[in-house]
Amino acid sequence: MAGGHGYEPGTMDISQHKKTWAGFVRFTSWSIALIGILMFVLMLFRTHG
Repeated sequence: MAGGHGYEPGTMDISQHKKTWAGFVRFTSWSIALIGILMFVLMLFRTHG
């Protein structure tokens, strides 16, 4: 392989990557839930022109 830096597939520590991904998924889930709640509240208080 080009480079030959001694990398062996499957040996990289990805625990920090997994924690970051879990945080992103948690943030996205909460954001979608809060947007849904906000939309519901706005629907309840909508005005008819």
